[in-house]
Amino acid sequence: MKLTIFGATGATGTSLVQQALAAGHEVTAVVRDPARMTIPAHQWLRVVTADVLDPAAISPAVDGADAAISAVGPGTGASTLRQDSTRSIIQAMQKTGTCRLLIVSGSVVADDGESPFMRYLLKPLARRTFLRQVCADMRRAEDETHDSNLDWTIMRPPALTDKTARGTYRTATDRNLPHGFSISRADLAACMLTLLDNPAAVHRHVAIAN
Repeated sequence: MKLTIFGATGATGTSLVQQALAAGHEVTAVVRDPARMTIPAHQWLRVVTADVLDPAAISPAVDGADAAISAVGPGTGASTLRQDSTRSIIQAMQKTGTCRLLIVSGSVVADDGESPFMRYLLKPLARRTFLRQVCADMRRAEDETHDSNLDWTIMRPPALTDKTARGTYRTATDRNLPHGFSISRADLAACMLTLLDNPAAVHRHVAIAN
């Protein structure tokens, strides 16, 4: 497949690019600063320098792609980076006719499937304090995605780690996983790539955890 990956220089994006190339996909990596690209040159890798917040600038990178993947991470403070980048990507996809979109959100935005402790104590506390801005931005990005006419899948991982991929993970559709506390970025990337051409994942929220 021809994939366009946003946030390609981040930890999750790097894993996505590496694994996509290893699987034989053609990858267009959209980056703001090419100097941060740590993946060596590859015959199936094209690096495009563009501002993800500018739909006109990223449209050529999306044109002709079979799917777009956003691994854009959170900004700092009261950032709306996830929402703004998601809106921009959607506009570029609608302009070029690319329909398949996967984005990374987080398990903090939803409660279905959680234990009472997580649902009524820990997560409400996190949303009011240290994850307040992050959660709000994730929810707004999800809203942008829901309102689009694209074939979207929203990934809702818990805390992301840089641990080596286990090669096994748990998933759930439209609900969170009990005791789903963390997932390696490598396993998240692997799961996302398996969902690219899975029609059962379209218009679904996929929770994942180790």
